[in-house]
Formats: sequence, structure tokens, C-alpha cells
Amino acid sequence: MTKNLFIILSICTLQLSCKNQDKSEELPQLNFLVIIADDAGWNDVGYNGSEINTPNIDSISEKGIRLNRFYVLPTCSPSRASLLTGIPASRFGIVAPISGRSELSLPDNVSTLPEVLKTNGYQTALFGKWHLGLKPESGPKAYGFDYSYGFLHGQIDQYTHKYKNGDQSWNRNGEFITEEGHTTDLIERETLDWLTDKRNKDKPFYIQLAYSAPHFPLQEEEYWKEPYRKTIQNSSRIDFAASMTHMDHSIGAVFGALKDLNLLENTVVIFISDNGAMENWFPKDQYNGKFGPNPVLGSNVPLRDWKSSNYEGALRVPAFIYWKNHLNPGIFKQYVSVIDIMPTILFLANNSNQINGIEGKNIWNQLTQPNEPSIRSIYLRGHLQECVIEKPWKLIRTRHKNAPANFELYNIENDPEEQNNVINNEPKVFQHLKATLELEFSKDANDVNLDIK
Repeated sequence: MTKNLFIILSICTLQLSCKNQDKSEELPQLNFLVIIADDAGWNDVGYNGSEINTPNIDSISEKGIRLNRFYVLPTCSPSRASLLTGIPASRFGIVAPISGRSELSLPDNVSTLPEVLKTNGYQTALFGKWHLGLKPESGPKAYGFDYSYGFLHGQIDQYTHKYKNGDQSWNRNGEFITEEGHTTDLIERETLDWLTDKRNKDKPFYIQLAYSAPHFPLQEEEYWKEPYRKTIQNSSRIDFAASMTHMDHSIGAVFGALKDLNLLENTVVIFISDNGAMENWFPKDQYNGKFGPNPVLGSNVPLRDWKSSNYEGALRVPAFIYWKNHLNPGIFKQYVSVIDIMPTILFLANNSNQINGIEGKNIWNQLTQPNEPSIRSIYLRGHLQECVIEKPWKLIRTRHKNAPANFELYNIENDPEEQNNVINNEPKVFQHLKATLELEFSKDANDVNLDIK
């Protein structure tokens, strides 16, 4: 069966779960801008109390709804796969970053968000990081993006735009290119150029704006670092803060372009980080030793642990949704998963059919009617741990090669820092969540990517 035929059949198979929700008025034809930061932790945005200046992120989020309990996967490739499919990435065997010269990519028989939007007349574009296939033939074009510009791999030198092993990565529409400039600036420039001149102005658009910032290697000019010289002592943290502020400035430029082009009132803007912050980076043979160690990178304070774990510091990230004059500003405290983005966007795009196998939930009613109850499980699998979350509980299982798995149970409403394992005090909760976790785990692919580099 060809992929296009599969998409057509799957769209016609089931009604979208959000179809049954009340539409008191037909939604206007909307554009979508999904912004993805790379390794930005909970305490790396100003509105969460960080010492890092992110005035544009703060301002836009203040006018929209801050998703206070937004959950992603422990690392980047799984989060991006889940966002684009509405399905846990572990179902495809993606539980860690796709790295090296891996042949792993999204399967070609799954319907993606840009593919489905195209059936609704949308034009689709990706600017920045892909990380779901390391070769042009498994790049953005193969999964529904009409236009793409940026890099295929998970990390790149910000100026040579090459992967850590020297592989080419920088491309436009699948053709490798060589350009001068910092990655953040080039991604911004191309996005603005596409919005202003290259897109078809008669069609709505979906843009995925996926920055490399603040992921290492950190290569920021003094202009971005100077404001932190007196407020941050550690030079590595200064570099990280500069990367965040540089990205924030770029987001402000793109947001300003939407305003100048009179697109704000019919554009939904979503911001997320792909996972929590990484503690440090000590490269050995990467980039031929070009970059020194980074003993301090991001901050997930007060949340526990770092990227790649299944604790809150890795999974709970800054996120917000903004639609001018259509959302009452505030803080949304219900639990949201990255797989919920796709069905929510499809609902807003007036898509009336379901993608076969989608597991995410349309959260629009909950966003616009905060008192509407939302009870559901969120399943998140990493390369060594997995967890299931049902408000207010979170059960984490840690697997070991030569020993039985162990479990931890936390009330993350009362104990968001995950300091008190209450597994012995809540046997019924433990047994219920354990059964749920084991059921979800059984649905995952048998062969998974465990190469976390």
C-alpha cells in the first residue's frame, strides 16, 4: 500500500475524537505556528523565575494560556515524533535521540500532522531542526512538509552547520547547502522570507519553527553574553543564557512579522521545549575537540533531574498557546501531553476526520472551559525508564539489565519535586497505575532505539 493511499484511507476510517465536541460557531480558517526550543528547562524562561531574559516569550505567554503541566518525552526525537503523529513515539520504537549514521526514522505508513493539514488545503513549512531521519530521503519532505530549511541531525556547529561527526546536515528542501551565519539568525531569516515572499498567500499555513537553541555547542557572540556578565558567575551558564536570549529575540522578530502582515488574529501560536534541560556537556571526540566542556547548562529548578530521565525536570517543560482575542489569558493547570497538539490543531483547522491510531486528545474545550473535567492517563517512555501520570499521581518504572525493575510513586501535586516516594502508602494506586503502565508498555514496538548519544 502506498503512503498516500494509506493516508487517504486512514483519514476516512474513523471520526476524530474532537468531532463530537460542540462547535457553537464555525472556526475561521486558521494558520498555525509551532515553536520548539531545544533543551530549554523549566527555569530557563523568565516567566518561571529564571535569571535569563526572555521578554518575548514572557510577553506572548502572558497574553495567552501558559500550559503549566505540559509533558513531553525525555529526549528530542521522541518528542518530535509524538508531536507530528499524535501517537507515543515508543509505538514506533523511538525512545531516544536518533544519532550517528542511524537508518532509523519515522515509519512511512503513519499519517503526520502536516500531511493531514495538506488534505485541508494547508501549505506546510519546517524551519530548523528535524531529527526524525538523518538523510534527505527521510527528511521533512517525506512526511508532509512542502518547504523545509535547516538541519537533519540533533546537534550542529552553529556556524559550520555540521553534525558532531562531520556529516553534512544543513539543507533547503532536501538539498545540502553551505551558508554563512549563526543557526538562530539563518532560521529566523528564512522564516521571515517565507512568510513575506515565498508562501502562497491564498492558503493557510502550518509552520514548525524548531530552533537549535539552547542546545550545545553554545557559540554566541559577545552581544548576547554581555548582559549576563554581572548577574551570572559561571561562564558556561552565561553562554547558555545568551543562547536563550538570542532565540527569544528571534521569536520576537517572527511574532512581529505576523503582526506586520496582519496575520496575528488568525494565527494560533504554540511554544514548547522538546525536553527539559541538560545538566552539562563534556565532549571528548566531538567536533575534533573544538569545543570545551560546559559544566553548567540549563536549569529545571525546582523540578527533579535532567534530560533523558523520567522525572519532572526532563518531562515537564515551559509551554503556552496564544490566539489573539480568542483565549482568556491565564494558567492552565490540567495535564497536557505533547501528543495532544495534533488533534487540537486538527480540530481548530476544521478537520472532521480522524487519523488512524491517534492517541492524543483535543484539549480545546478544556482550554476555553477550564472547569470542564479532564481525567486521563499520560504515558511517557524513555530509554531506561517509563512513567504513567494520572492526576495527581505519577508512577515511574526504572528498568535494569541484570536486576528487576523498581517503581516509584509520587503525588506530583503535593510533591512536584518528587522527593517523597509514597509507593508503600498507596498500594491501590500503585497496583492500578502499574497495570496501566504495563498495558501501555505492551503496545510499544518490540525493537526500540536505545542509542542515546
